[in-house]
Amino acid sequence: MTLSPEDTMQFLLMLRNKGVADHVLQAMEKVPRDMFVEGHFKAHAMDDMALPIDAGQTISQPSIVAKMTEALDVGPRDKVLEIGTGSGYQAAILSQLARRVYSLERHRQLSIKARKRIEALKLRNVVITTADGSYGMPDQAPFDRIILTAAAEDPPANLLEQLRMGGIMVLPVGQSDAVQSLIKVEKTPDGLNYTELAEVRFVPLVAGVAKTDGV
Repeated sequence: MTLSPEDTMQFLLMLRNKGVADHVLQAMEKVPRDMFVEGHFKAHAMDDMALPIDAGQTISQPSIVAKMTEALDVGPRDKVLEIGTGSGYQAAILSQLARRVYSLERHRQLSIKARKRIEALKLRNVVITTADGSYGMPDQAPFDRIILTAAAEDPPANLLEQLRMGGIMVLPVGQSDAVQSLIKVEKTPDGLNYTELAEVRFVPLVAGVAKTDGV
């Protein structure tokens, strides 16, 4: 299935009507969401809904991706860490706004597919690694921005340590079997500032590399 320009226009109009900022819309326009879903789910690629992907994971609904991207407030000189690559869709959008994006995924099968999509789009500022995202990437720290696409009970302290002063972290927090809150954390000399953005539902943040991938 090939999406038409009309499909894309309707998709962007839907997001605009939800209040998505112009710079985020422009980034999302450059990343065709249908490339990041497979099979009969492609027919719903431009709908505002989460969709299943491999390894029991999901690609988030576009309006949530947009909200998280906007809250992250990424600049062209920023180095971003993403925990939970999934399909690679969020990393691809961030690549349009950031200097470099490092993305960690615990499922090797997802990493491989996401990397192929990133390469197909010729996005050369994205590095995808199969790794335990709960550890972050201390060797590349500090990061200007950190985003988690899996829910933690609290903002992980070790990831906050990898966030530079003045940096921003966006993540869902809460129990995996309940409604979670999407929050923005700003690291300031006076401490951490928290802003609650929306109620969401994400898969839980799980430590370790998935053994089902033969690791």
